[in-house]
Amino acid sequence: MNRRNDVLLVDGYNIIGAWPELEKLKELDLEDARDKLLDMLADYQGFTGMQVYVVFDAHQVPGLGSTFKQHKLTIVYTKEKETADECIERLCNELIARRRNLYVATSDLVEQHVAFGKGALRISARELLIDIGQNRKAIEQSIREEKPQKRNSVDQNISLDVWSKLERLRRGEK
Repeated sequence: MNRRNDVLLVDGYNIIGAWPELEKLKELDLEDARDKLLDMLADYQGFTGMQVYVVFDAHQVPGLGSTFKQHKLTIVYTKEKETADECIERLCNELIARRRNLYVATSDLVEQHVAFGKGALRISARELLIDIGQNRKAIEQSIREEKPQKRNSVDQNISLDVWSKLERLRRGEK
């Protein structure tokens, strides 16, 4: 299935709380959990070709919010007094107008229903984790199946006369 024009909106902290590995990591260091999520999603984006937006709640932090690129992902920190859910709804409205398949990854049932109402398809945190795992296995299998490339060395493609001249040059002879 070609997903090159599809968009995936990810509720960052919701996914971190829903995936056991990231939930454990969050208990030690939230930033490490965030970085691990972004690494996993960057691999997923690279393999599927989807455009991935990761939205993090910053509604308790004063400021205008910010959007930036990391690993070619689009990372969005919400504006002051804006929740990740509200930001995802706003992005749904903007992106659905571009006639793309739009997916929202969250385990928040209310957010899933709202996204579905906007025309987006919903993916639970569990479904996304399974999909990422399957993609990782497919990548590993394709790497194992690649045949070693035959060396394209010069000595197979040049005459003995040219080879002799090159060898003399290499030795510094005239």
